[in-house]
This record gives sequence, C-alpha cells and structure tokens, in this order.
Amino acid sequence: MSGRLKGKKIIVTAAGQGIGKATAIAFYNEGAHVIATDINTITLTELNNEYPEIKVQKLDSTNKNAISEFMKDIDKVNVLFNAVGFVHHGTILDCEEKDWNFSFDANVKSMYLMCKAIIPLMIKQNGGSIINVSSIASSLKGLPNRFVYGASKAATIGLTKSIAADFVKQNIRCNAIAPGTVFSPSWQERVNNSPDPVQAKKDFIARQPMGRLGTAEEIAAMAIYLAGDESTFTTGNTFSVDGGMTI
Repeated sequence: MSGRLKGKKIIVTAAGQGIGKATAIAFYNEGAHVIATDINTITLTELNNEYPEIKVQKLDSTNKNAISEFMKDIDKVNVLFNAVGFVHHGTILDCEEKDWNFSFDANVKSMYLMCKAIIPLMIKQNGGSIINVSSIASSLKGLPNRFVYGASKAATIGLTKSIAADFVKQNIRCNAIAPGTVFSPSWQERVNNSPDPVQAKKDFIARQPMGRLGTAEEIAAMAIYLAGDESTFTTGNTFSVDGGMTI
C-alpha cells in the first residue's frame, strides 16, 4: 500500500465485521495506528487474530459511561470512523416505539456520543477528520420498508453537516458516506431470515443499477480518502457509494 495514512491514529466503531472491519483493515494497510472497537468480542478477537497489530477493544458506543472509560486511555485521535448501524425492516406501521428508540440509539446516538467525546481532543490537536456511515436510504432516497432506518440515517447526515459547520474553524472536518446495498454478514443474515431468501437476494440485486451488490472494501476506499490529507478541503458532504442507486 501507499502509506497514505502513516502516523495517523484512528478509532473505528463496529469494526468486528462488514464495513467497519474492512475499513479498519484498509486504514491499517495504509499505515495508520488503528483502534478497532465493537460490542461483539468474538468478531473483535477474529479481527485481532488476522491482524495482531490492530488494537481491539470492546466498546458499546451507545453507552456514555463506557465511552468515558474508553477515552481515559486515548490521548490523540486523528480520525474517527463511526460505523455502528442497525437495519429495521418495515413501514411506519411496523415500527413500534421500542424499534424507533433502538434504531436511533444505534444509528444516531452512537455517533453523537463518540463525536462529543473525541472532538475536544481534536480541538487541542488543531484538527481531525470524522467520517460517519449513513446510507442511501436516508434524506437521499426513500426505500420501501426502511422507515425508521431511513429516518435515522437521514439524521446522521444532519448531524454530520452540523458538526462540520460548528468546527470548520478548528480544522475539524466531518463527512458522511452513504452506501447502497453492500454485501456483509448482517445483510446475509437479513436475507436468510426473510420468508424467501432466494427471492430476497434477487430483489436486493435488482434495485442496484450496476446489477450487483457493493463490497465493504469499496466503502473503505472512500473512507481512506476522507481520512487522509488529500481531502483537507472537504467537509460537510455526503458521498454516495451506491452503484448508481441515486442516478
């Protein structure tokens, strides 16, 4: 690799699988010092076995106290990559209050708490980059049966723009990535749990203009750009990596 992130200290949430894992590995391969966090210790251990140089630590990023404990050992953060997310299936009629609360905790509150904990360090350092994983299903596009997911991922775009506006003078950049449908263990689990997994997979692929799902590595490639010095004039934006879904 080119070492584009050499010397940077990066925290990745939801790094045990999917987009979070692929991005943590991509950051490491570009020379960064990576701290990979997740609530799932099993997937973290698997990541650490594959890449012993990546530091792993259990963290529930929806828990303020857990984040406070985690931050006691953190003295520098160049990049924060917020990848925690949960996909609820259904319309507003299928969304109970508990589903709403859980989705917003996972998809929005986790970013709010992590950003609030880390931005003071970035201010002291005179800069940093925050990258939030949103979705095409958000303020960008309405998708069937993604009511609370779309609402919460739209909120992450608003959160991103607000942070970018508030801290642009402190050299802190905040951007979002909006993936289309990406192959991941969580996607596969949703397909397997559907009434007709074969048809569900066909439906997912059919809504992608390119005729295929995206890969976690393709999302990670955008994250590398936003984490690095090549994007220092870029803030407050949402980058669609969606195989043409928003054409």
